[in-house]
Amino acid sequence: MKRSEINQIMKDSLRFMQKMNFYLPPFAFWSPAEWKRKGPECREIVTQQMGWDITDFGSGDFKRIGLFLFTIRNGTISELSKINGKVYAEKILIVQENQITPTHFHFQKMEDIINRGGGELVIRLWNSTPHEKLAKSNVTVSCDGVNTTVKAGGTVVLKPGASICLPSHLYHEFWGKKGAGPILVGEVSRVNDDHIDNRFYKTVGRFSTVEEDEAPLYLLYNDYKNHYAFYQSALDQSGI
Repeated sequence: MKRSEINQIMKDSLRFMQKMNFYLPPFAFWSPAEWKRKGPECREIVTQQMGWDITDFGSGDFKRIGLFLFTIRNGTISELSKINGKVYAEKILIVQENQITPTHFHFQKMEDIINRGGGELVIRLWNSTPHEKLAKSNVTVSCDGVNTTVKAGGTVVLKPGASICLPSHLYHEFWGKKGAGPILVGEVSRVNDDHIDNRFYKTVGRFSTVEEDEAPLYLLYNDYKNHYAFYQSALDQSGI
């Protein structure tokens, strides 16, 4: 993706979130120059993979196959083994009409996907086999506390306010329903680690390669290593 495209997506996303009365935390708006001045007090943002995440999954066509995400809070995998570990995460997503997030599951993460407003979110579901293939069995999920069953490859449509609970190892893909407008999507889950916890059914690029045709407006998560002086020491201290 070109940096200019990423910058424009950030601007458009901020306008949509403001329209939906949703606001990002202060660190979302730190400039690259401000990041260079930050000290070790900010290392949790890095180690917990918080911040901007805009990807076209290597498709080269963000409008067709892509996703906007911002990780608001998160723990680390190591927290799962602690008595008082931070074992939860929260993200905000924006899904456009007919914009597909490819078929995948998570090895350990269970997540609630919530339509926070806007259009309608369509989610297609499959159980996985022991060999990580698409199972042919019916899928049963909880939608706002109500068990819902669909056939393999069947869909659930979330209207504003509705949610679905997706357990680990459950294949899913999603997109915005045509003609209904963009959707503000909340995600509440167990700890999220996008480096090791995603199993895409077909090979994709989880993080986009960025063509630097202009300066960053704000930093993506993957940009921290190039702007934050304490990046490596933060990872070393956390054992990542």
